[in-house]
Amino acid sequence: MSTRNKNFAIGVFDSGLGGLTVVKELIRQLPDEDIVYFGDTARVPYGTKSKESVVRFSKENAAFLLTQRVKMIVVACNTSSSLAMSMLRKHFTVPIVSVITPGAQKAVAVSQNKRIGVIATPATINSQSYTKSLKKFERSVIVSAQACPLFVPLVEEGWHDGEITTDIVRKYLGEMKKSGMDTLILGCTHYPLLKVVIQKVVGPRVQLIDSAQEVALEVKRILERKEMRRVRKGKGHYSFWVSDEPKHFRRLAKRFLGFDIKNVKRA
Repeated sequence: MSTRNKNFAIGVFDSGLGGLTVVKELIRQLPDEDIVYFGDTARVPYGTKSKESVVRFSKENAAFLLTQRVKMIVVACNTSSSLAMSMLRKHFTVPIVSVITPGAQKAVAVSQNKRIGVIATPATINSQSYTKSLKKFERSVIVSAQACPLFVPLVEEGWHDGEITTDIVRKYLGEMKKSGMDTLILGCTHYPLLKVVIQKVVGPRVQLIDSAQEVALEVKRILERKEMRRVRKGKGHYSFWVSDEPKHFRRLAKRFLGFDIKNVKRA
């Protein structure tokens, strides 16, 4: 890879805001890399859409990122990772990283009793992508899965804690607690913002797996293995694009990133 291409950005896409948790981890672990983020806010959420629609949207998102000169693409949407990865890897030549595999691998590594829970959007749960990935790493694993469709709107409303949020988390996770799981994968990039409440509900003995952290580590490993790390020194530059409502995105982004972003462009 030429020096010029090494200095291209890491591309990240999601159906909306949730992928910013991945961006936050990438910034923490790879502070010198440029990042281009695309949130498909006009068509969010993906978790309730058909497979055909998610595949088409994912292909369009990846194609847009490539117009911004990226050297790899992170699919920060669990639904897209569940339904569109084979198509994306077939159509595009840059390295493409899913959020599913790194989280599953970490969960198997840390689980003592191999009873692992997964919470995600309905589309991700119905695809059984986490179950398939977990069983690739450990055939004997017992998986409990639960769709939690109300978690995304709770996060985007800023209701990260409080009585209503706790009640909803209890409603979703009550049966899962009986499974004896010792590890729980947060299978949607919004869910880390509910980590405190989720931990309180499932108890301190259940280890939470934040896929965003594991994805950033995987990106770092790939860049180093393929000798694709940025050559130009200094702090990375970050660009943010959306398909609709840039002002709304900018207002909510701070909850995910921990800092204000000055400019959000509409694609």
